[in-house]
Amino acid sequence: MAKDQLSPNERARYARHIILPDVGEDGQKALRQSSVMVIGAGGLASPALLYLAAAGIGKIGIIDDDEVDISNLQRQIIHSTSDVGSLKSDSARRSISELNPGVDVVSFNTRLNAGNSLQLLTGWDVVIDGSDNFPTRYTISDACEILGTPWIFGSIHRFQGQISVFNYNNGPNYRDLFPSSPSPELAPNCAEAGVLGVLPGIIGSMQASEAIKILIGIGKSLSGQLMVIDLKTMTTRLLTYGKDTTRKPITEMSEELVMAACEATRHPAEPTSSNTLQISPIDFVKKRAQGWKPFLLDVRRADEESITSLQGTDLRIMHLEVPSKMQELPRDNDIVVYCRTGVRSDAVVRFLSDNGWRKENVYNLLGGIHLWSDTVDSSIIKY
Repeated sequence: MAKDQLSPNERARYARHIILPDVGEDGQKALRQSSVMVIGAGGLASPALLYLAAAGIGKIGIIDDDEVDISNLQRQIIHSTSDVGSLKSDSARRSISELNPGVDVVSFNTRLNAGNSLQLLTGWDVVIDGSDNFPTRYTISDACEILGTPWIFGSIHRFQGQISVFNYNNGPNYRDLFPSSPSPELAPNCAEAGVLGVLPGIIGSMQASEAIKILIGIGKSLSGQLMVIDLKTMTTRLLTYGKDTTRKPITEMSEELVMAACEATRHPAEPTSSNTLQISPIDFVKKRAQGWKPFLLDVRRADEESITSLQGTDLRIMHLEVPSKMQELPRDNDIVVYCRTGVRSDAVVRFLSDNGWRKENVYNLLGGIHLWSDTVDSSIIKY
């Protein structure tokens, strides 16, 4: 049988595709000859990877440097309980191979950045963004603009999701819609804000659908349109945007350019690693054992406090409420501030340092609850 023909097994596996007039055997062969790189192996990537594999995409790439945590399983359906502690890229590759052995899966246990993006993304027909942070999105955008590769954006926040297609058929790119990132206070990731478990399943599946349409050449893509879905109200909005003709095209990768977009809207109370004091959980425990008695401030939400907290916590004030409750904090004692991962607490440390507290007296607990659980007390729940 000629290599460009579908085998009897492929005809059986993809029968429901083949009988679709817009797909047929030619469309299925186009999928088999296509390649898709997926950034991440988490909530958005899980359904995208599974449906791309089920659809018969010939080659699928995965980039992720994280490990499977039990808190991931609420939404990251490509992983199972037995995968906890494994590399996400390896776990995802195993799941895909079990679902469809005919797919060539290539995984990279690394984090995408300006230095490696062109090498990792060269040669792929479509890129899918399953990341959860703005630096990675600007990196994807810049690399795909240089390479001329279409990519599919997705984001999730609590009950609301967004999806769009960038850099497709000379259409607009991410920087045209988002010249700079919003403040992390306005757009926290799902680890900080929470997310309904089924939401990434819906958005990720739609990302896979957009990829398939592009690869086959059917239908209308979301290029130039941002779809917003709210599961709480079961409503959708379709926002139209175009190219920013005043924007200078991206011609080379630059970490400085990526971070400039993320720094442009930085709130005065947000962290910069160069001007806040950091203390690791291990060093905190050692110093306290030697008689150090800092004021321990928890800046998480009340619902997070109900899950777990650090012994000896003196006060909990949600980080956004600190400016209005500063009078409750001591000025004549060291203060150690903590949150879930160290992001919100770092913002509070800088805010206090800028508003009358001596910089050498205010510390951020590096890595927050998560690093404490990893290095000091594993009974502390990582949520």
